[in-house]
Amino acid sequence: MDKNTKNNQIPAEVSAIIETLEKSGYEAYLVGGCVRDFLLGKIPKDWDITTNANPEKIISLFPKTFYENDFGTVGVVNEETEDETLKIVEVTPYRLESDYSDSRHPDSVKWSTELKDDLKRRDFTINAIAISLSKGAIKDIIDLYDGFKDIKDKVIRTVGKPEDRFGEDALRIMRAVRLATELGFTINIDTETAIQSHKMNLENISIERIRDELIKIIMSKEPKKGFETLEKLGILAIILPEVSRSKGVTQNQAHAFDVFEHILRTLQHASDKDWPLDIHLTALFHDISKPETKRISHETHQPTFYGHEVVGSRVTKKILERLRFPQKTIDKVTKMVRWHMFFSDTQTITLSAVRRMINNVGRENIWDLMNVRVCDRIGTGRPKENPYRLRKYKSMIDEALIDPISVSMLKIDGKRLMNVTHETPGPKIGYVLNALLEEVLEDPKLNTTEYLEGKANKLIKLPEKDLKKLGEQGKERKDEEEKGNIDEIRRKHHVS
Repeated sequence: MDKNTKNNQIPAEVSAIIETLEKSGYEAYLVGGCVRDFLLGKIPKDWDITTNANPEKIISLFPKTFYENDFGTVGVVNEETEDETLKIVEVTPYRLESDYSDSRHPDSVKWSTELKDDLKRRDFTINAIAISLSKGAIKDIIDLYDGFKDIKDKVIRTVGKPEDRFGEDALRIMRAVRLATELGFTINIDTETAIQSHKMNLENISIERIRDELIKIIMSKEPKKGFETLEKLGILAIILPEVSRSKGVTQNQAHAFDVFEHILRTLQHASDKDWPLDIHLTALFHDISKPETKRISHETHQPTFYGHEVVGSRVTKKILERLRFPQKTIDKVTKMVRWHMFFSDTQTITLSAVRRMINNVGRENIWDLMNVRVCDRIGTGRPKENPYRLRKYKSMIDEALIDPISVSMLKIDGKRLMNVTHETPGPKIGYVLNALLEEVLEDPKLNTTEYLEGKANKLIKLPEKDLKKLGEQGKERKDEEEKGNIDEIRRKHHVS
C-alpha cells in the first residue's frame, strides 16, 4: 500500500462523473469506504463522490439521476456499463449535520462549501479520507485524521471523540465491530471504551439496521472473531442474548469446548467453506437451547441436552422473527435446527428412516443439512471433515433420493394400456408393463407414448405363458439396474 501511488485503476465511469463536476466549476472527491478499500488494494463494492455542488446542480449535470432522500445524495445512473457496482454512483454534497437527538439520524442537514466539514462528520478515520483525480489517476489524498496511518496500522478509530460519534448514531457501534471483523483490524482502546459506555443506545436503532450489520459479520471470513468481539464488548447480550448465555455452558466428553465456543467454531467452518447464509444461521443457532435443556445424568454424571433441537427450533424462529428475516429464511433455518441431530448409528439406520428425514426437512434442504452436520462435527474439535460415518450418511441419502425404477417411469399406464389393447384387468396387463419397462431400460429413447402403445398391441397377443416370461425378465432387469445405481453411489462415497 503506497499513499503516493498514481493509480489508473479508477473506473472510467467514476472518473467521468468527477471530470464533469470539475469542468462545471465544482470540487469533487472520492470519499468513504471506496477510498479505504482502494488503498487496501480491494475492489470497492460501490463508489461514492462528495462535492461542493448542491443536489439541484448535480442533477442538472447528468442525463439520468434519482434523488429520494433527505441527505442530499444523488444517484448518477450509468446505463451502459455491465458492472453492477458502477450502474449507480452516489454523489453527495459536502454536509454539515446538527445534533442526533434520536441516536440514529441528524435532526437537520445543511450543505457546506468546504471538504473539511464533510470529513469531520464521518464515523471512522479510515472512512474519512478523500481522493482527488487527474485523468483517471490519483492526484492527491486528503487525510485530515490520519486515516491512512490507521489503515496501515490496522486500527478502527473514530473521527474526533468516540463518545460524540456513537452518541450521534449508535449503529456505528455495530459498524466498528463489523469493519474490524471484515478487515482483520483491531478497535482502538478509546473507541472500545466508548462502545461499552454507549452500547445500550443500540436499543434505539431499528432492528433491520442491526440485522444488516449482523449479517455482514456472520458472512465475513472471520465470523468467530466478530462474535468474540461482540461478546467482549457486551454487545452480544443486547442483540443476541440467546447466544451470549451459552458462554461457559460445559458439554459432555464428546465435545472439546463449551457451547459458546462450539457454536462459533461451527459458524466459522461454514464461512471457511463459503456456504450460504442459511447454513451460517443454522450453524449459529443449532445448539441455541442447550443452556436451558442441560441436565446432569445420574448414571454417567455427564451433561445431557435432550430435546435441545426441538426447543432450539422454536427459539430460533423467535430470534429470526425478531430480527425480521424473510419468512423463507425463517422456515428453512428453523427446520434445519429442528432436524440437525439426524442419524446416530450407520449400522442400525435404515433407508426408510432416511426417507422420513428427507420428507421432514425437504429434498431441497437435505444437502444443506448435511453441510450443517459437517460444520457441527468440526465445531466439536474433530479435525476430519468427511469420515466414514458422514460418507455413509451421504451415500444413504443419495440412495433414498434416486427415483425408484418402476413401471411408473413409462409413458403409458395400466388404464391407458387397457384402452389401447381392449384387455380386461388381469395379470396380462402387469406382464406387458414389465416387458415394456425392460425395453425402455435397454433403450430410453423408446419411452414414447406412440412406441409403447404400438408395442403393447403386439405383446398382448402373445400367449400368457410367453408374456409372463417377458414380464419376469423385465423385473430382473429392473433389479439389476437398481443394484447398479446403488453400487455406483456407494463407490462415489467410498463406502460399502
